[in-house]
Amino acid sequence: MVVTDITRNTVLSDQCSVAGTFFARFRGLQMKKDLPKGCGLLITPCNSIHMFFMRFPIDAVFIDRDNTILYIEECIKPWRISKMVNGSKSVLELPAGTASAAAAKPGDLLEFR
Repeated sequence: MVVTDITRNTVLSDQCSVAGTFFARFRGLQMKKDLPKGCGLLITPCNSIHMFFMRFPIDAVFIDRDNTILYIEECIKPWRISKMVNGSKSVLELPAGTASAAAAKPGDLLEFR
């Protein structure tokens, strides 16, 4: 799936997977060696994430049910927990630095194709 920030006309991920089951959400990116540029993981439903057993930092983009960015936590390091974001229905996990490189900001509208 391709994830585009239509407010800024930038692509956040051109190879995004979806974690929609309990097990897939829990596992997330744990034990992966890296998250290559252009890849992402959409965890849904979700309003906070943990970085247990992770080997690399990521950007976490918290999104509401209308696909509007509510909050971005950049470069979350392994063994950390994000804050709980009220109103978040999903979290897009991206390689660290992706959100700032795409100039993504809270209030931006995302498109998933």
